[in-house]
Amino acid sequence: MVDNQRPQVQEINIGKEMRTSFLDYAMSVIVSRAIPDVRDGLKPVQRRILYSMNDLGMHADKAFKKSARIVGDVIGKYHPHGDSAVYEAMVRMAQDFSYRYMLVDGHGNFGSVDGDPAAAMRYTEARMSKISMELLRDINKDTIDYIDNYDGSEREPQVLPARFPNLLVNGTSGIAVGMATNIPPHQLGETIDALLAVSENPDISIDELMEDHIFGPDFPTGGTIIGRSGIRNAFETGKGSITIRAKAEIEEQQNGKARILVTELPYQVNKAKLIEKIAELARDKKIEGITDLRDESDRNGMRIVIELRRDANPNVLLNNLYKQTALQSSFGINMLALVDGQPKVLNLKQNLEYYLEHQKDVIRRRTQYELNKAEARAHILEGLRIALDHIDEIITLIRQSNTTEIARQGLIDNFKLTEKQAQAILDMRLQRLTGLERQKIEEEYEELLKTIAELKAILANEEKLLEIIREELVDIKTRYNDVRRTEIVSGGADFFEDEDLIPEEDIVVSLTHRGYIKRLPSSTYRTQNRGGRGVQGMDMNEDDFVEHLVSTSTHDTILFFTNKGKVYRLKGYQIPEFGRTAKGLPIINILEVEKNEWVNTVITVPQFDAERYLFFTTKFGISKRTSLNQFANIRRNGLIALNLREDDELISVQLTDGTKDIMIATRNGSLIRFDEEQIRSMGRTATGVKGISLREDDEVVSMEIIEDDAFILNVTENGYGKRTEEKEYRVTNRGGKGIFTAHITEKTGNVVAVKTVKGNEDLMIMTISGVIIRTPIENISITGRNTQGVRLIRLQDEEKVATVAHIKQEEEIIEELDDKNQEE
Repeated sequence: MVDNQRPQVQEINIGKEMRTSFLDYAMSVIVSRAIPDVRDGLKPVQRRILYSMNDLGMHADKAFKKSARIVGDVIGKYHPHGDSAVYEAMVRMAQDFSYRYMLVDGHGNFGSVDGDPAAAMRYTEARMSKISMELLRDINKDTIDYIDNYDGSEREPQVLPARFPNLLVNGTSGIAVGMATNIPPHQLGETIDALLAVSENPDISIDELMEDHIFGPDFPTGGTIIGRSGIRNAFETGKGSITIRAKAEIEEQQNGKARILVTELPYQVNKAKLIEKIAELARDKKIEGITDLRDESDRNGMRIVIELRRDANPNVLLNNLYKQTALQSSFGINMLALVDGQPKVLNLKQNLEYYLEHQKDVIRRRTQYELNKAEARAHILEGLRIALDHIDEIITLIRQSNTTEIARQGLIDNFKLTEKQAQAILDMRLQRLTGLERQKIEEEYEELLKTIAELKAILANEEKLLEIIREELVDIKTRYNDVRRTEIVSGGADFFEDEDLIPEEDIVVSLTHRGYIKRLPSSTYRTQNRGGRGVQGMDMNEDDFVEHLVSTSTHDTILFFTNKGKVYRLKGYQIPEFGRTAKGLPIINILEVEKNEWVNTVITVPQFDAERYLFFTTKFGISKRTSLNQFANIRRNGLIALNLREDDELISVQLTDGTKDIMIATRNGSLIRFDEEQIRSMGRTATGVKGISLREDDEVVSMEIIEDDAFILNVTENGYGKRTEEKEYRVTNRGGKGIFTAHITEKTGNVVAVKTVKGNEDLMIMTISGVIIRTPIENISITGRNTQGVRLIRLQDEEKVATVAHIKQEEEIIEELDDKNQEE
């Protein structure tokens, strides 16, 4: 709509104008600034820098020239932006820690891996690198199209010939409007091998390319890529994420200390900031064990030294550094590039195919250029041959002509020559009339005819075209290939679990009747002689007592079986660690135990194995055997371990290898021993069969595996115990009532637990009030099976033994943690 009073002002819809203008701006940024072309892998500013350097003659074999001269030429002719944008792009192409194969050979301070900036462009010098000249090779042979520069005063290349696949080899990163690209660099030889494979077999799969040719990104700073899944995703879809670790090794020193040496960093990690972060973590005690931190990097390579305390676990500390610092970083891959001027996410094979098509076009145009040139020269030589055959008539015609134009026209009319041929004859020197020169013309003409035939054959046969591309790629690989810098190791994206950050140590896990759980190091309790008073292990409410005591490791899996026949799992380190006198944390805070359900049995599983079994026994004497691997995947809300009959409860679960003798003991002192193979392997939810027939008012208290030459250890609720040789218990059939294993009296009380022991363990006894005693089992007397035993712990009035466990014996007495308990 035009305003009649102000015809120069045009009214427009501001919303429509904003949309149109923003789209124009976005496409300008995408096409003209941030996103590389799939054919040469360069952004416009990079392409203009290299073209300008080539135009100024700053080749790899020439002297260095001031960077300011290059920048000035670029912004004056091709790049209508600030000089800092051009110089920063050129600096990056000259950094050996940014580009896998540097495109600019820099002289002076071009920055460092510590994040130091480059010197001003008036101080630095540069020239093209040798490999960058391959990007512009044959540019003067009509191999690419040219476009006008920003003011129409110059012509610049739309794309470079790019005689190697620069997009994959050097990678790139850029942020446009609404999109971004982040392509990692790759090893030149591997990329060319993959390109050759695609040229020979267009149907080759990405799996085959990954398996035999291009294995993954190769960063200029080295490092280690953990796992191949991220690489596979990126190669197959164009998008993925890979995890890169620094290359570090643990060095043991003669003084018994260890130190960590870091020699390679993940790509684009600032070394100075990394060291500062490590120092900060050590200062704030978030990572303990570091005594010194030094940067010993020099011109020979990177070297970060981390000195450790003598008692520090170097592997655990290194894993903590991986988790909390940039020693381990992720690289998000997004292979976005311009294809025919449009942004497109490309997988590996598409990248190679588009580059191969570009090379076909380049070689085809170069061949056509050389053919045109050869044909033009052959055309001239044909004219010279005619002139030599009629030399006397031509000389006479020229002598009789008053002007050059008359002579030229006479040659055209009398000898059927073209204008170019006639001009060439007029320009011919008299020395060409000698016999030797005549022979040279004939030889040159014959060679040109062969060349023309070969060039036409190339244009007519795509396989010959591809063969030339392969030969030239192999030549580049021969001249510029180097060794891979980044190692790729197998593993998933989550390549280490939390236990890698936690030292592996023996622990004691205690669980009270009221459901309070905690862990403590096994060495918390000192070894005492038989009959000692023990030390206070846990403060509890009057109506609570310790029901389960398990010796395990922080890295083992702990299975929790409940009275309802369900099973839950935790890692040892997932159980909270409390002080020796603390009661712990309610288990419902870490396990999703249902109402009216409580943990009845706790066992440890170092690893799940299909060759091993879980043997179950219930309070009513029902037993079953199930393969361990059926419990490998346990949900957070638990899993049904076995179906229980009404009013029955699960008493014990043991790990077996399928060939053991099983012992089931009851509260009133009965014990049965049978071969576990008498109970076939059943499914996870099966109920089971009868293991022992119970006498009246009796129930099962223990189920154990009997080892050869072991002892049967009985502990009663009043603190009495004994050891009996296992051979005194004969093997019978399952389902029987068993034989007596202890003489039960009012003095001893009922049986609390029956264990199989070797004799070299320590016995840990905990009472219902929380008193703990740890005593060597070898000090417990060996007696017959129908005896009452000896006193193991002196109990106060109305105090009872709650539970027992046998744990590995310490080589020496463990000192108490504080002076108070030493006095006790």
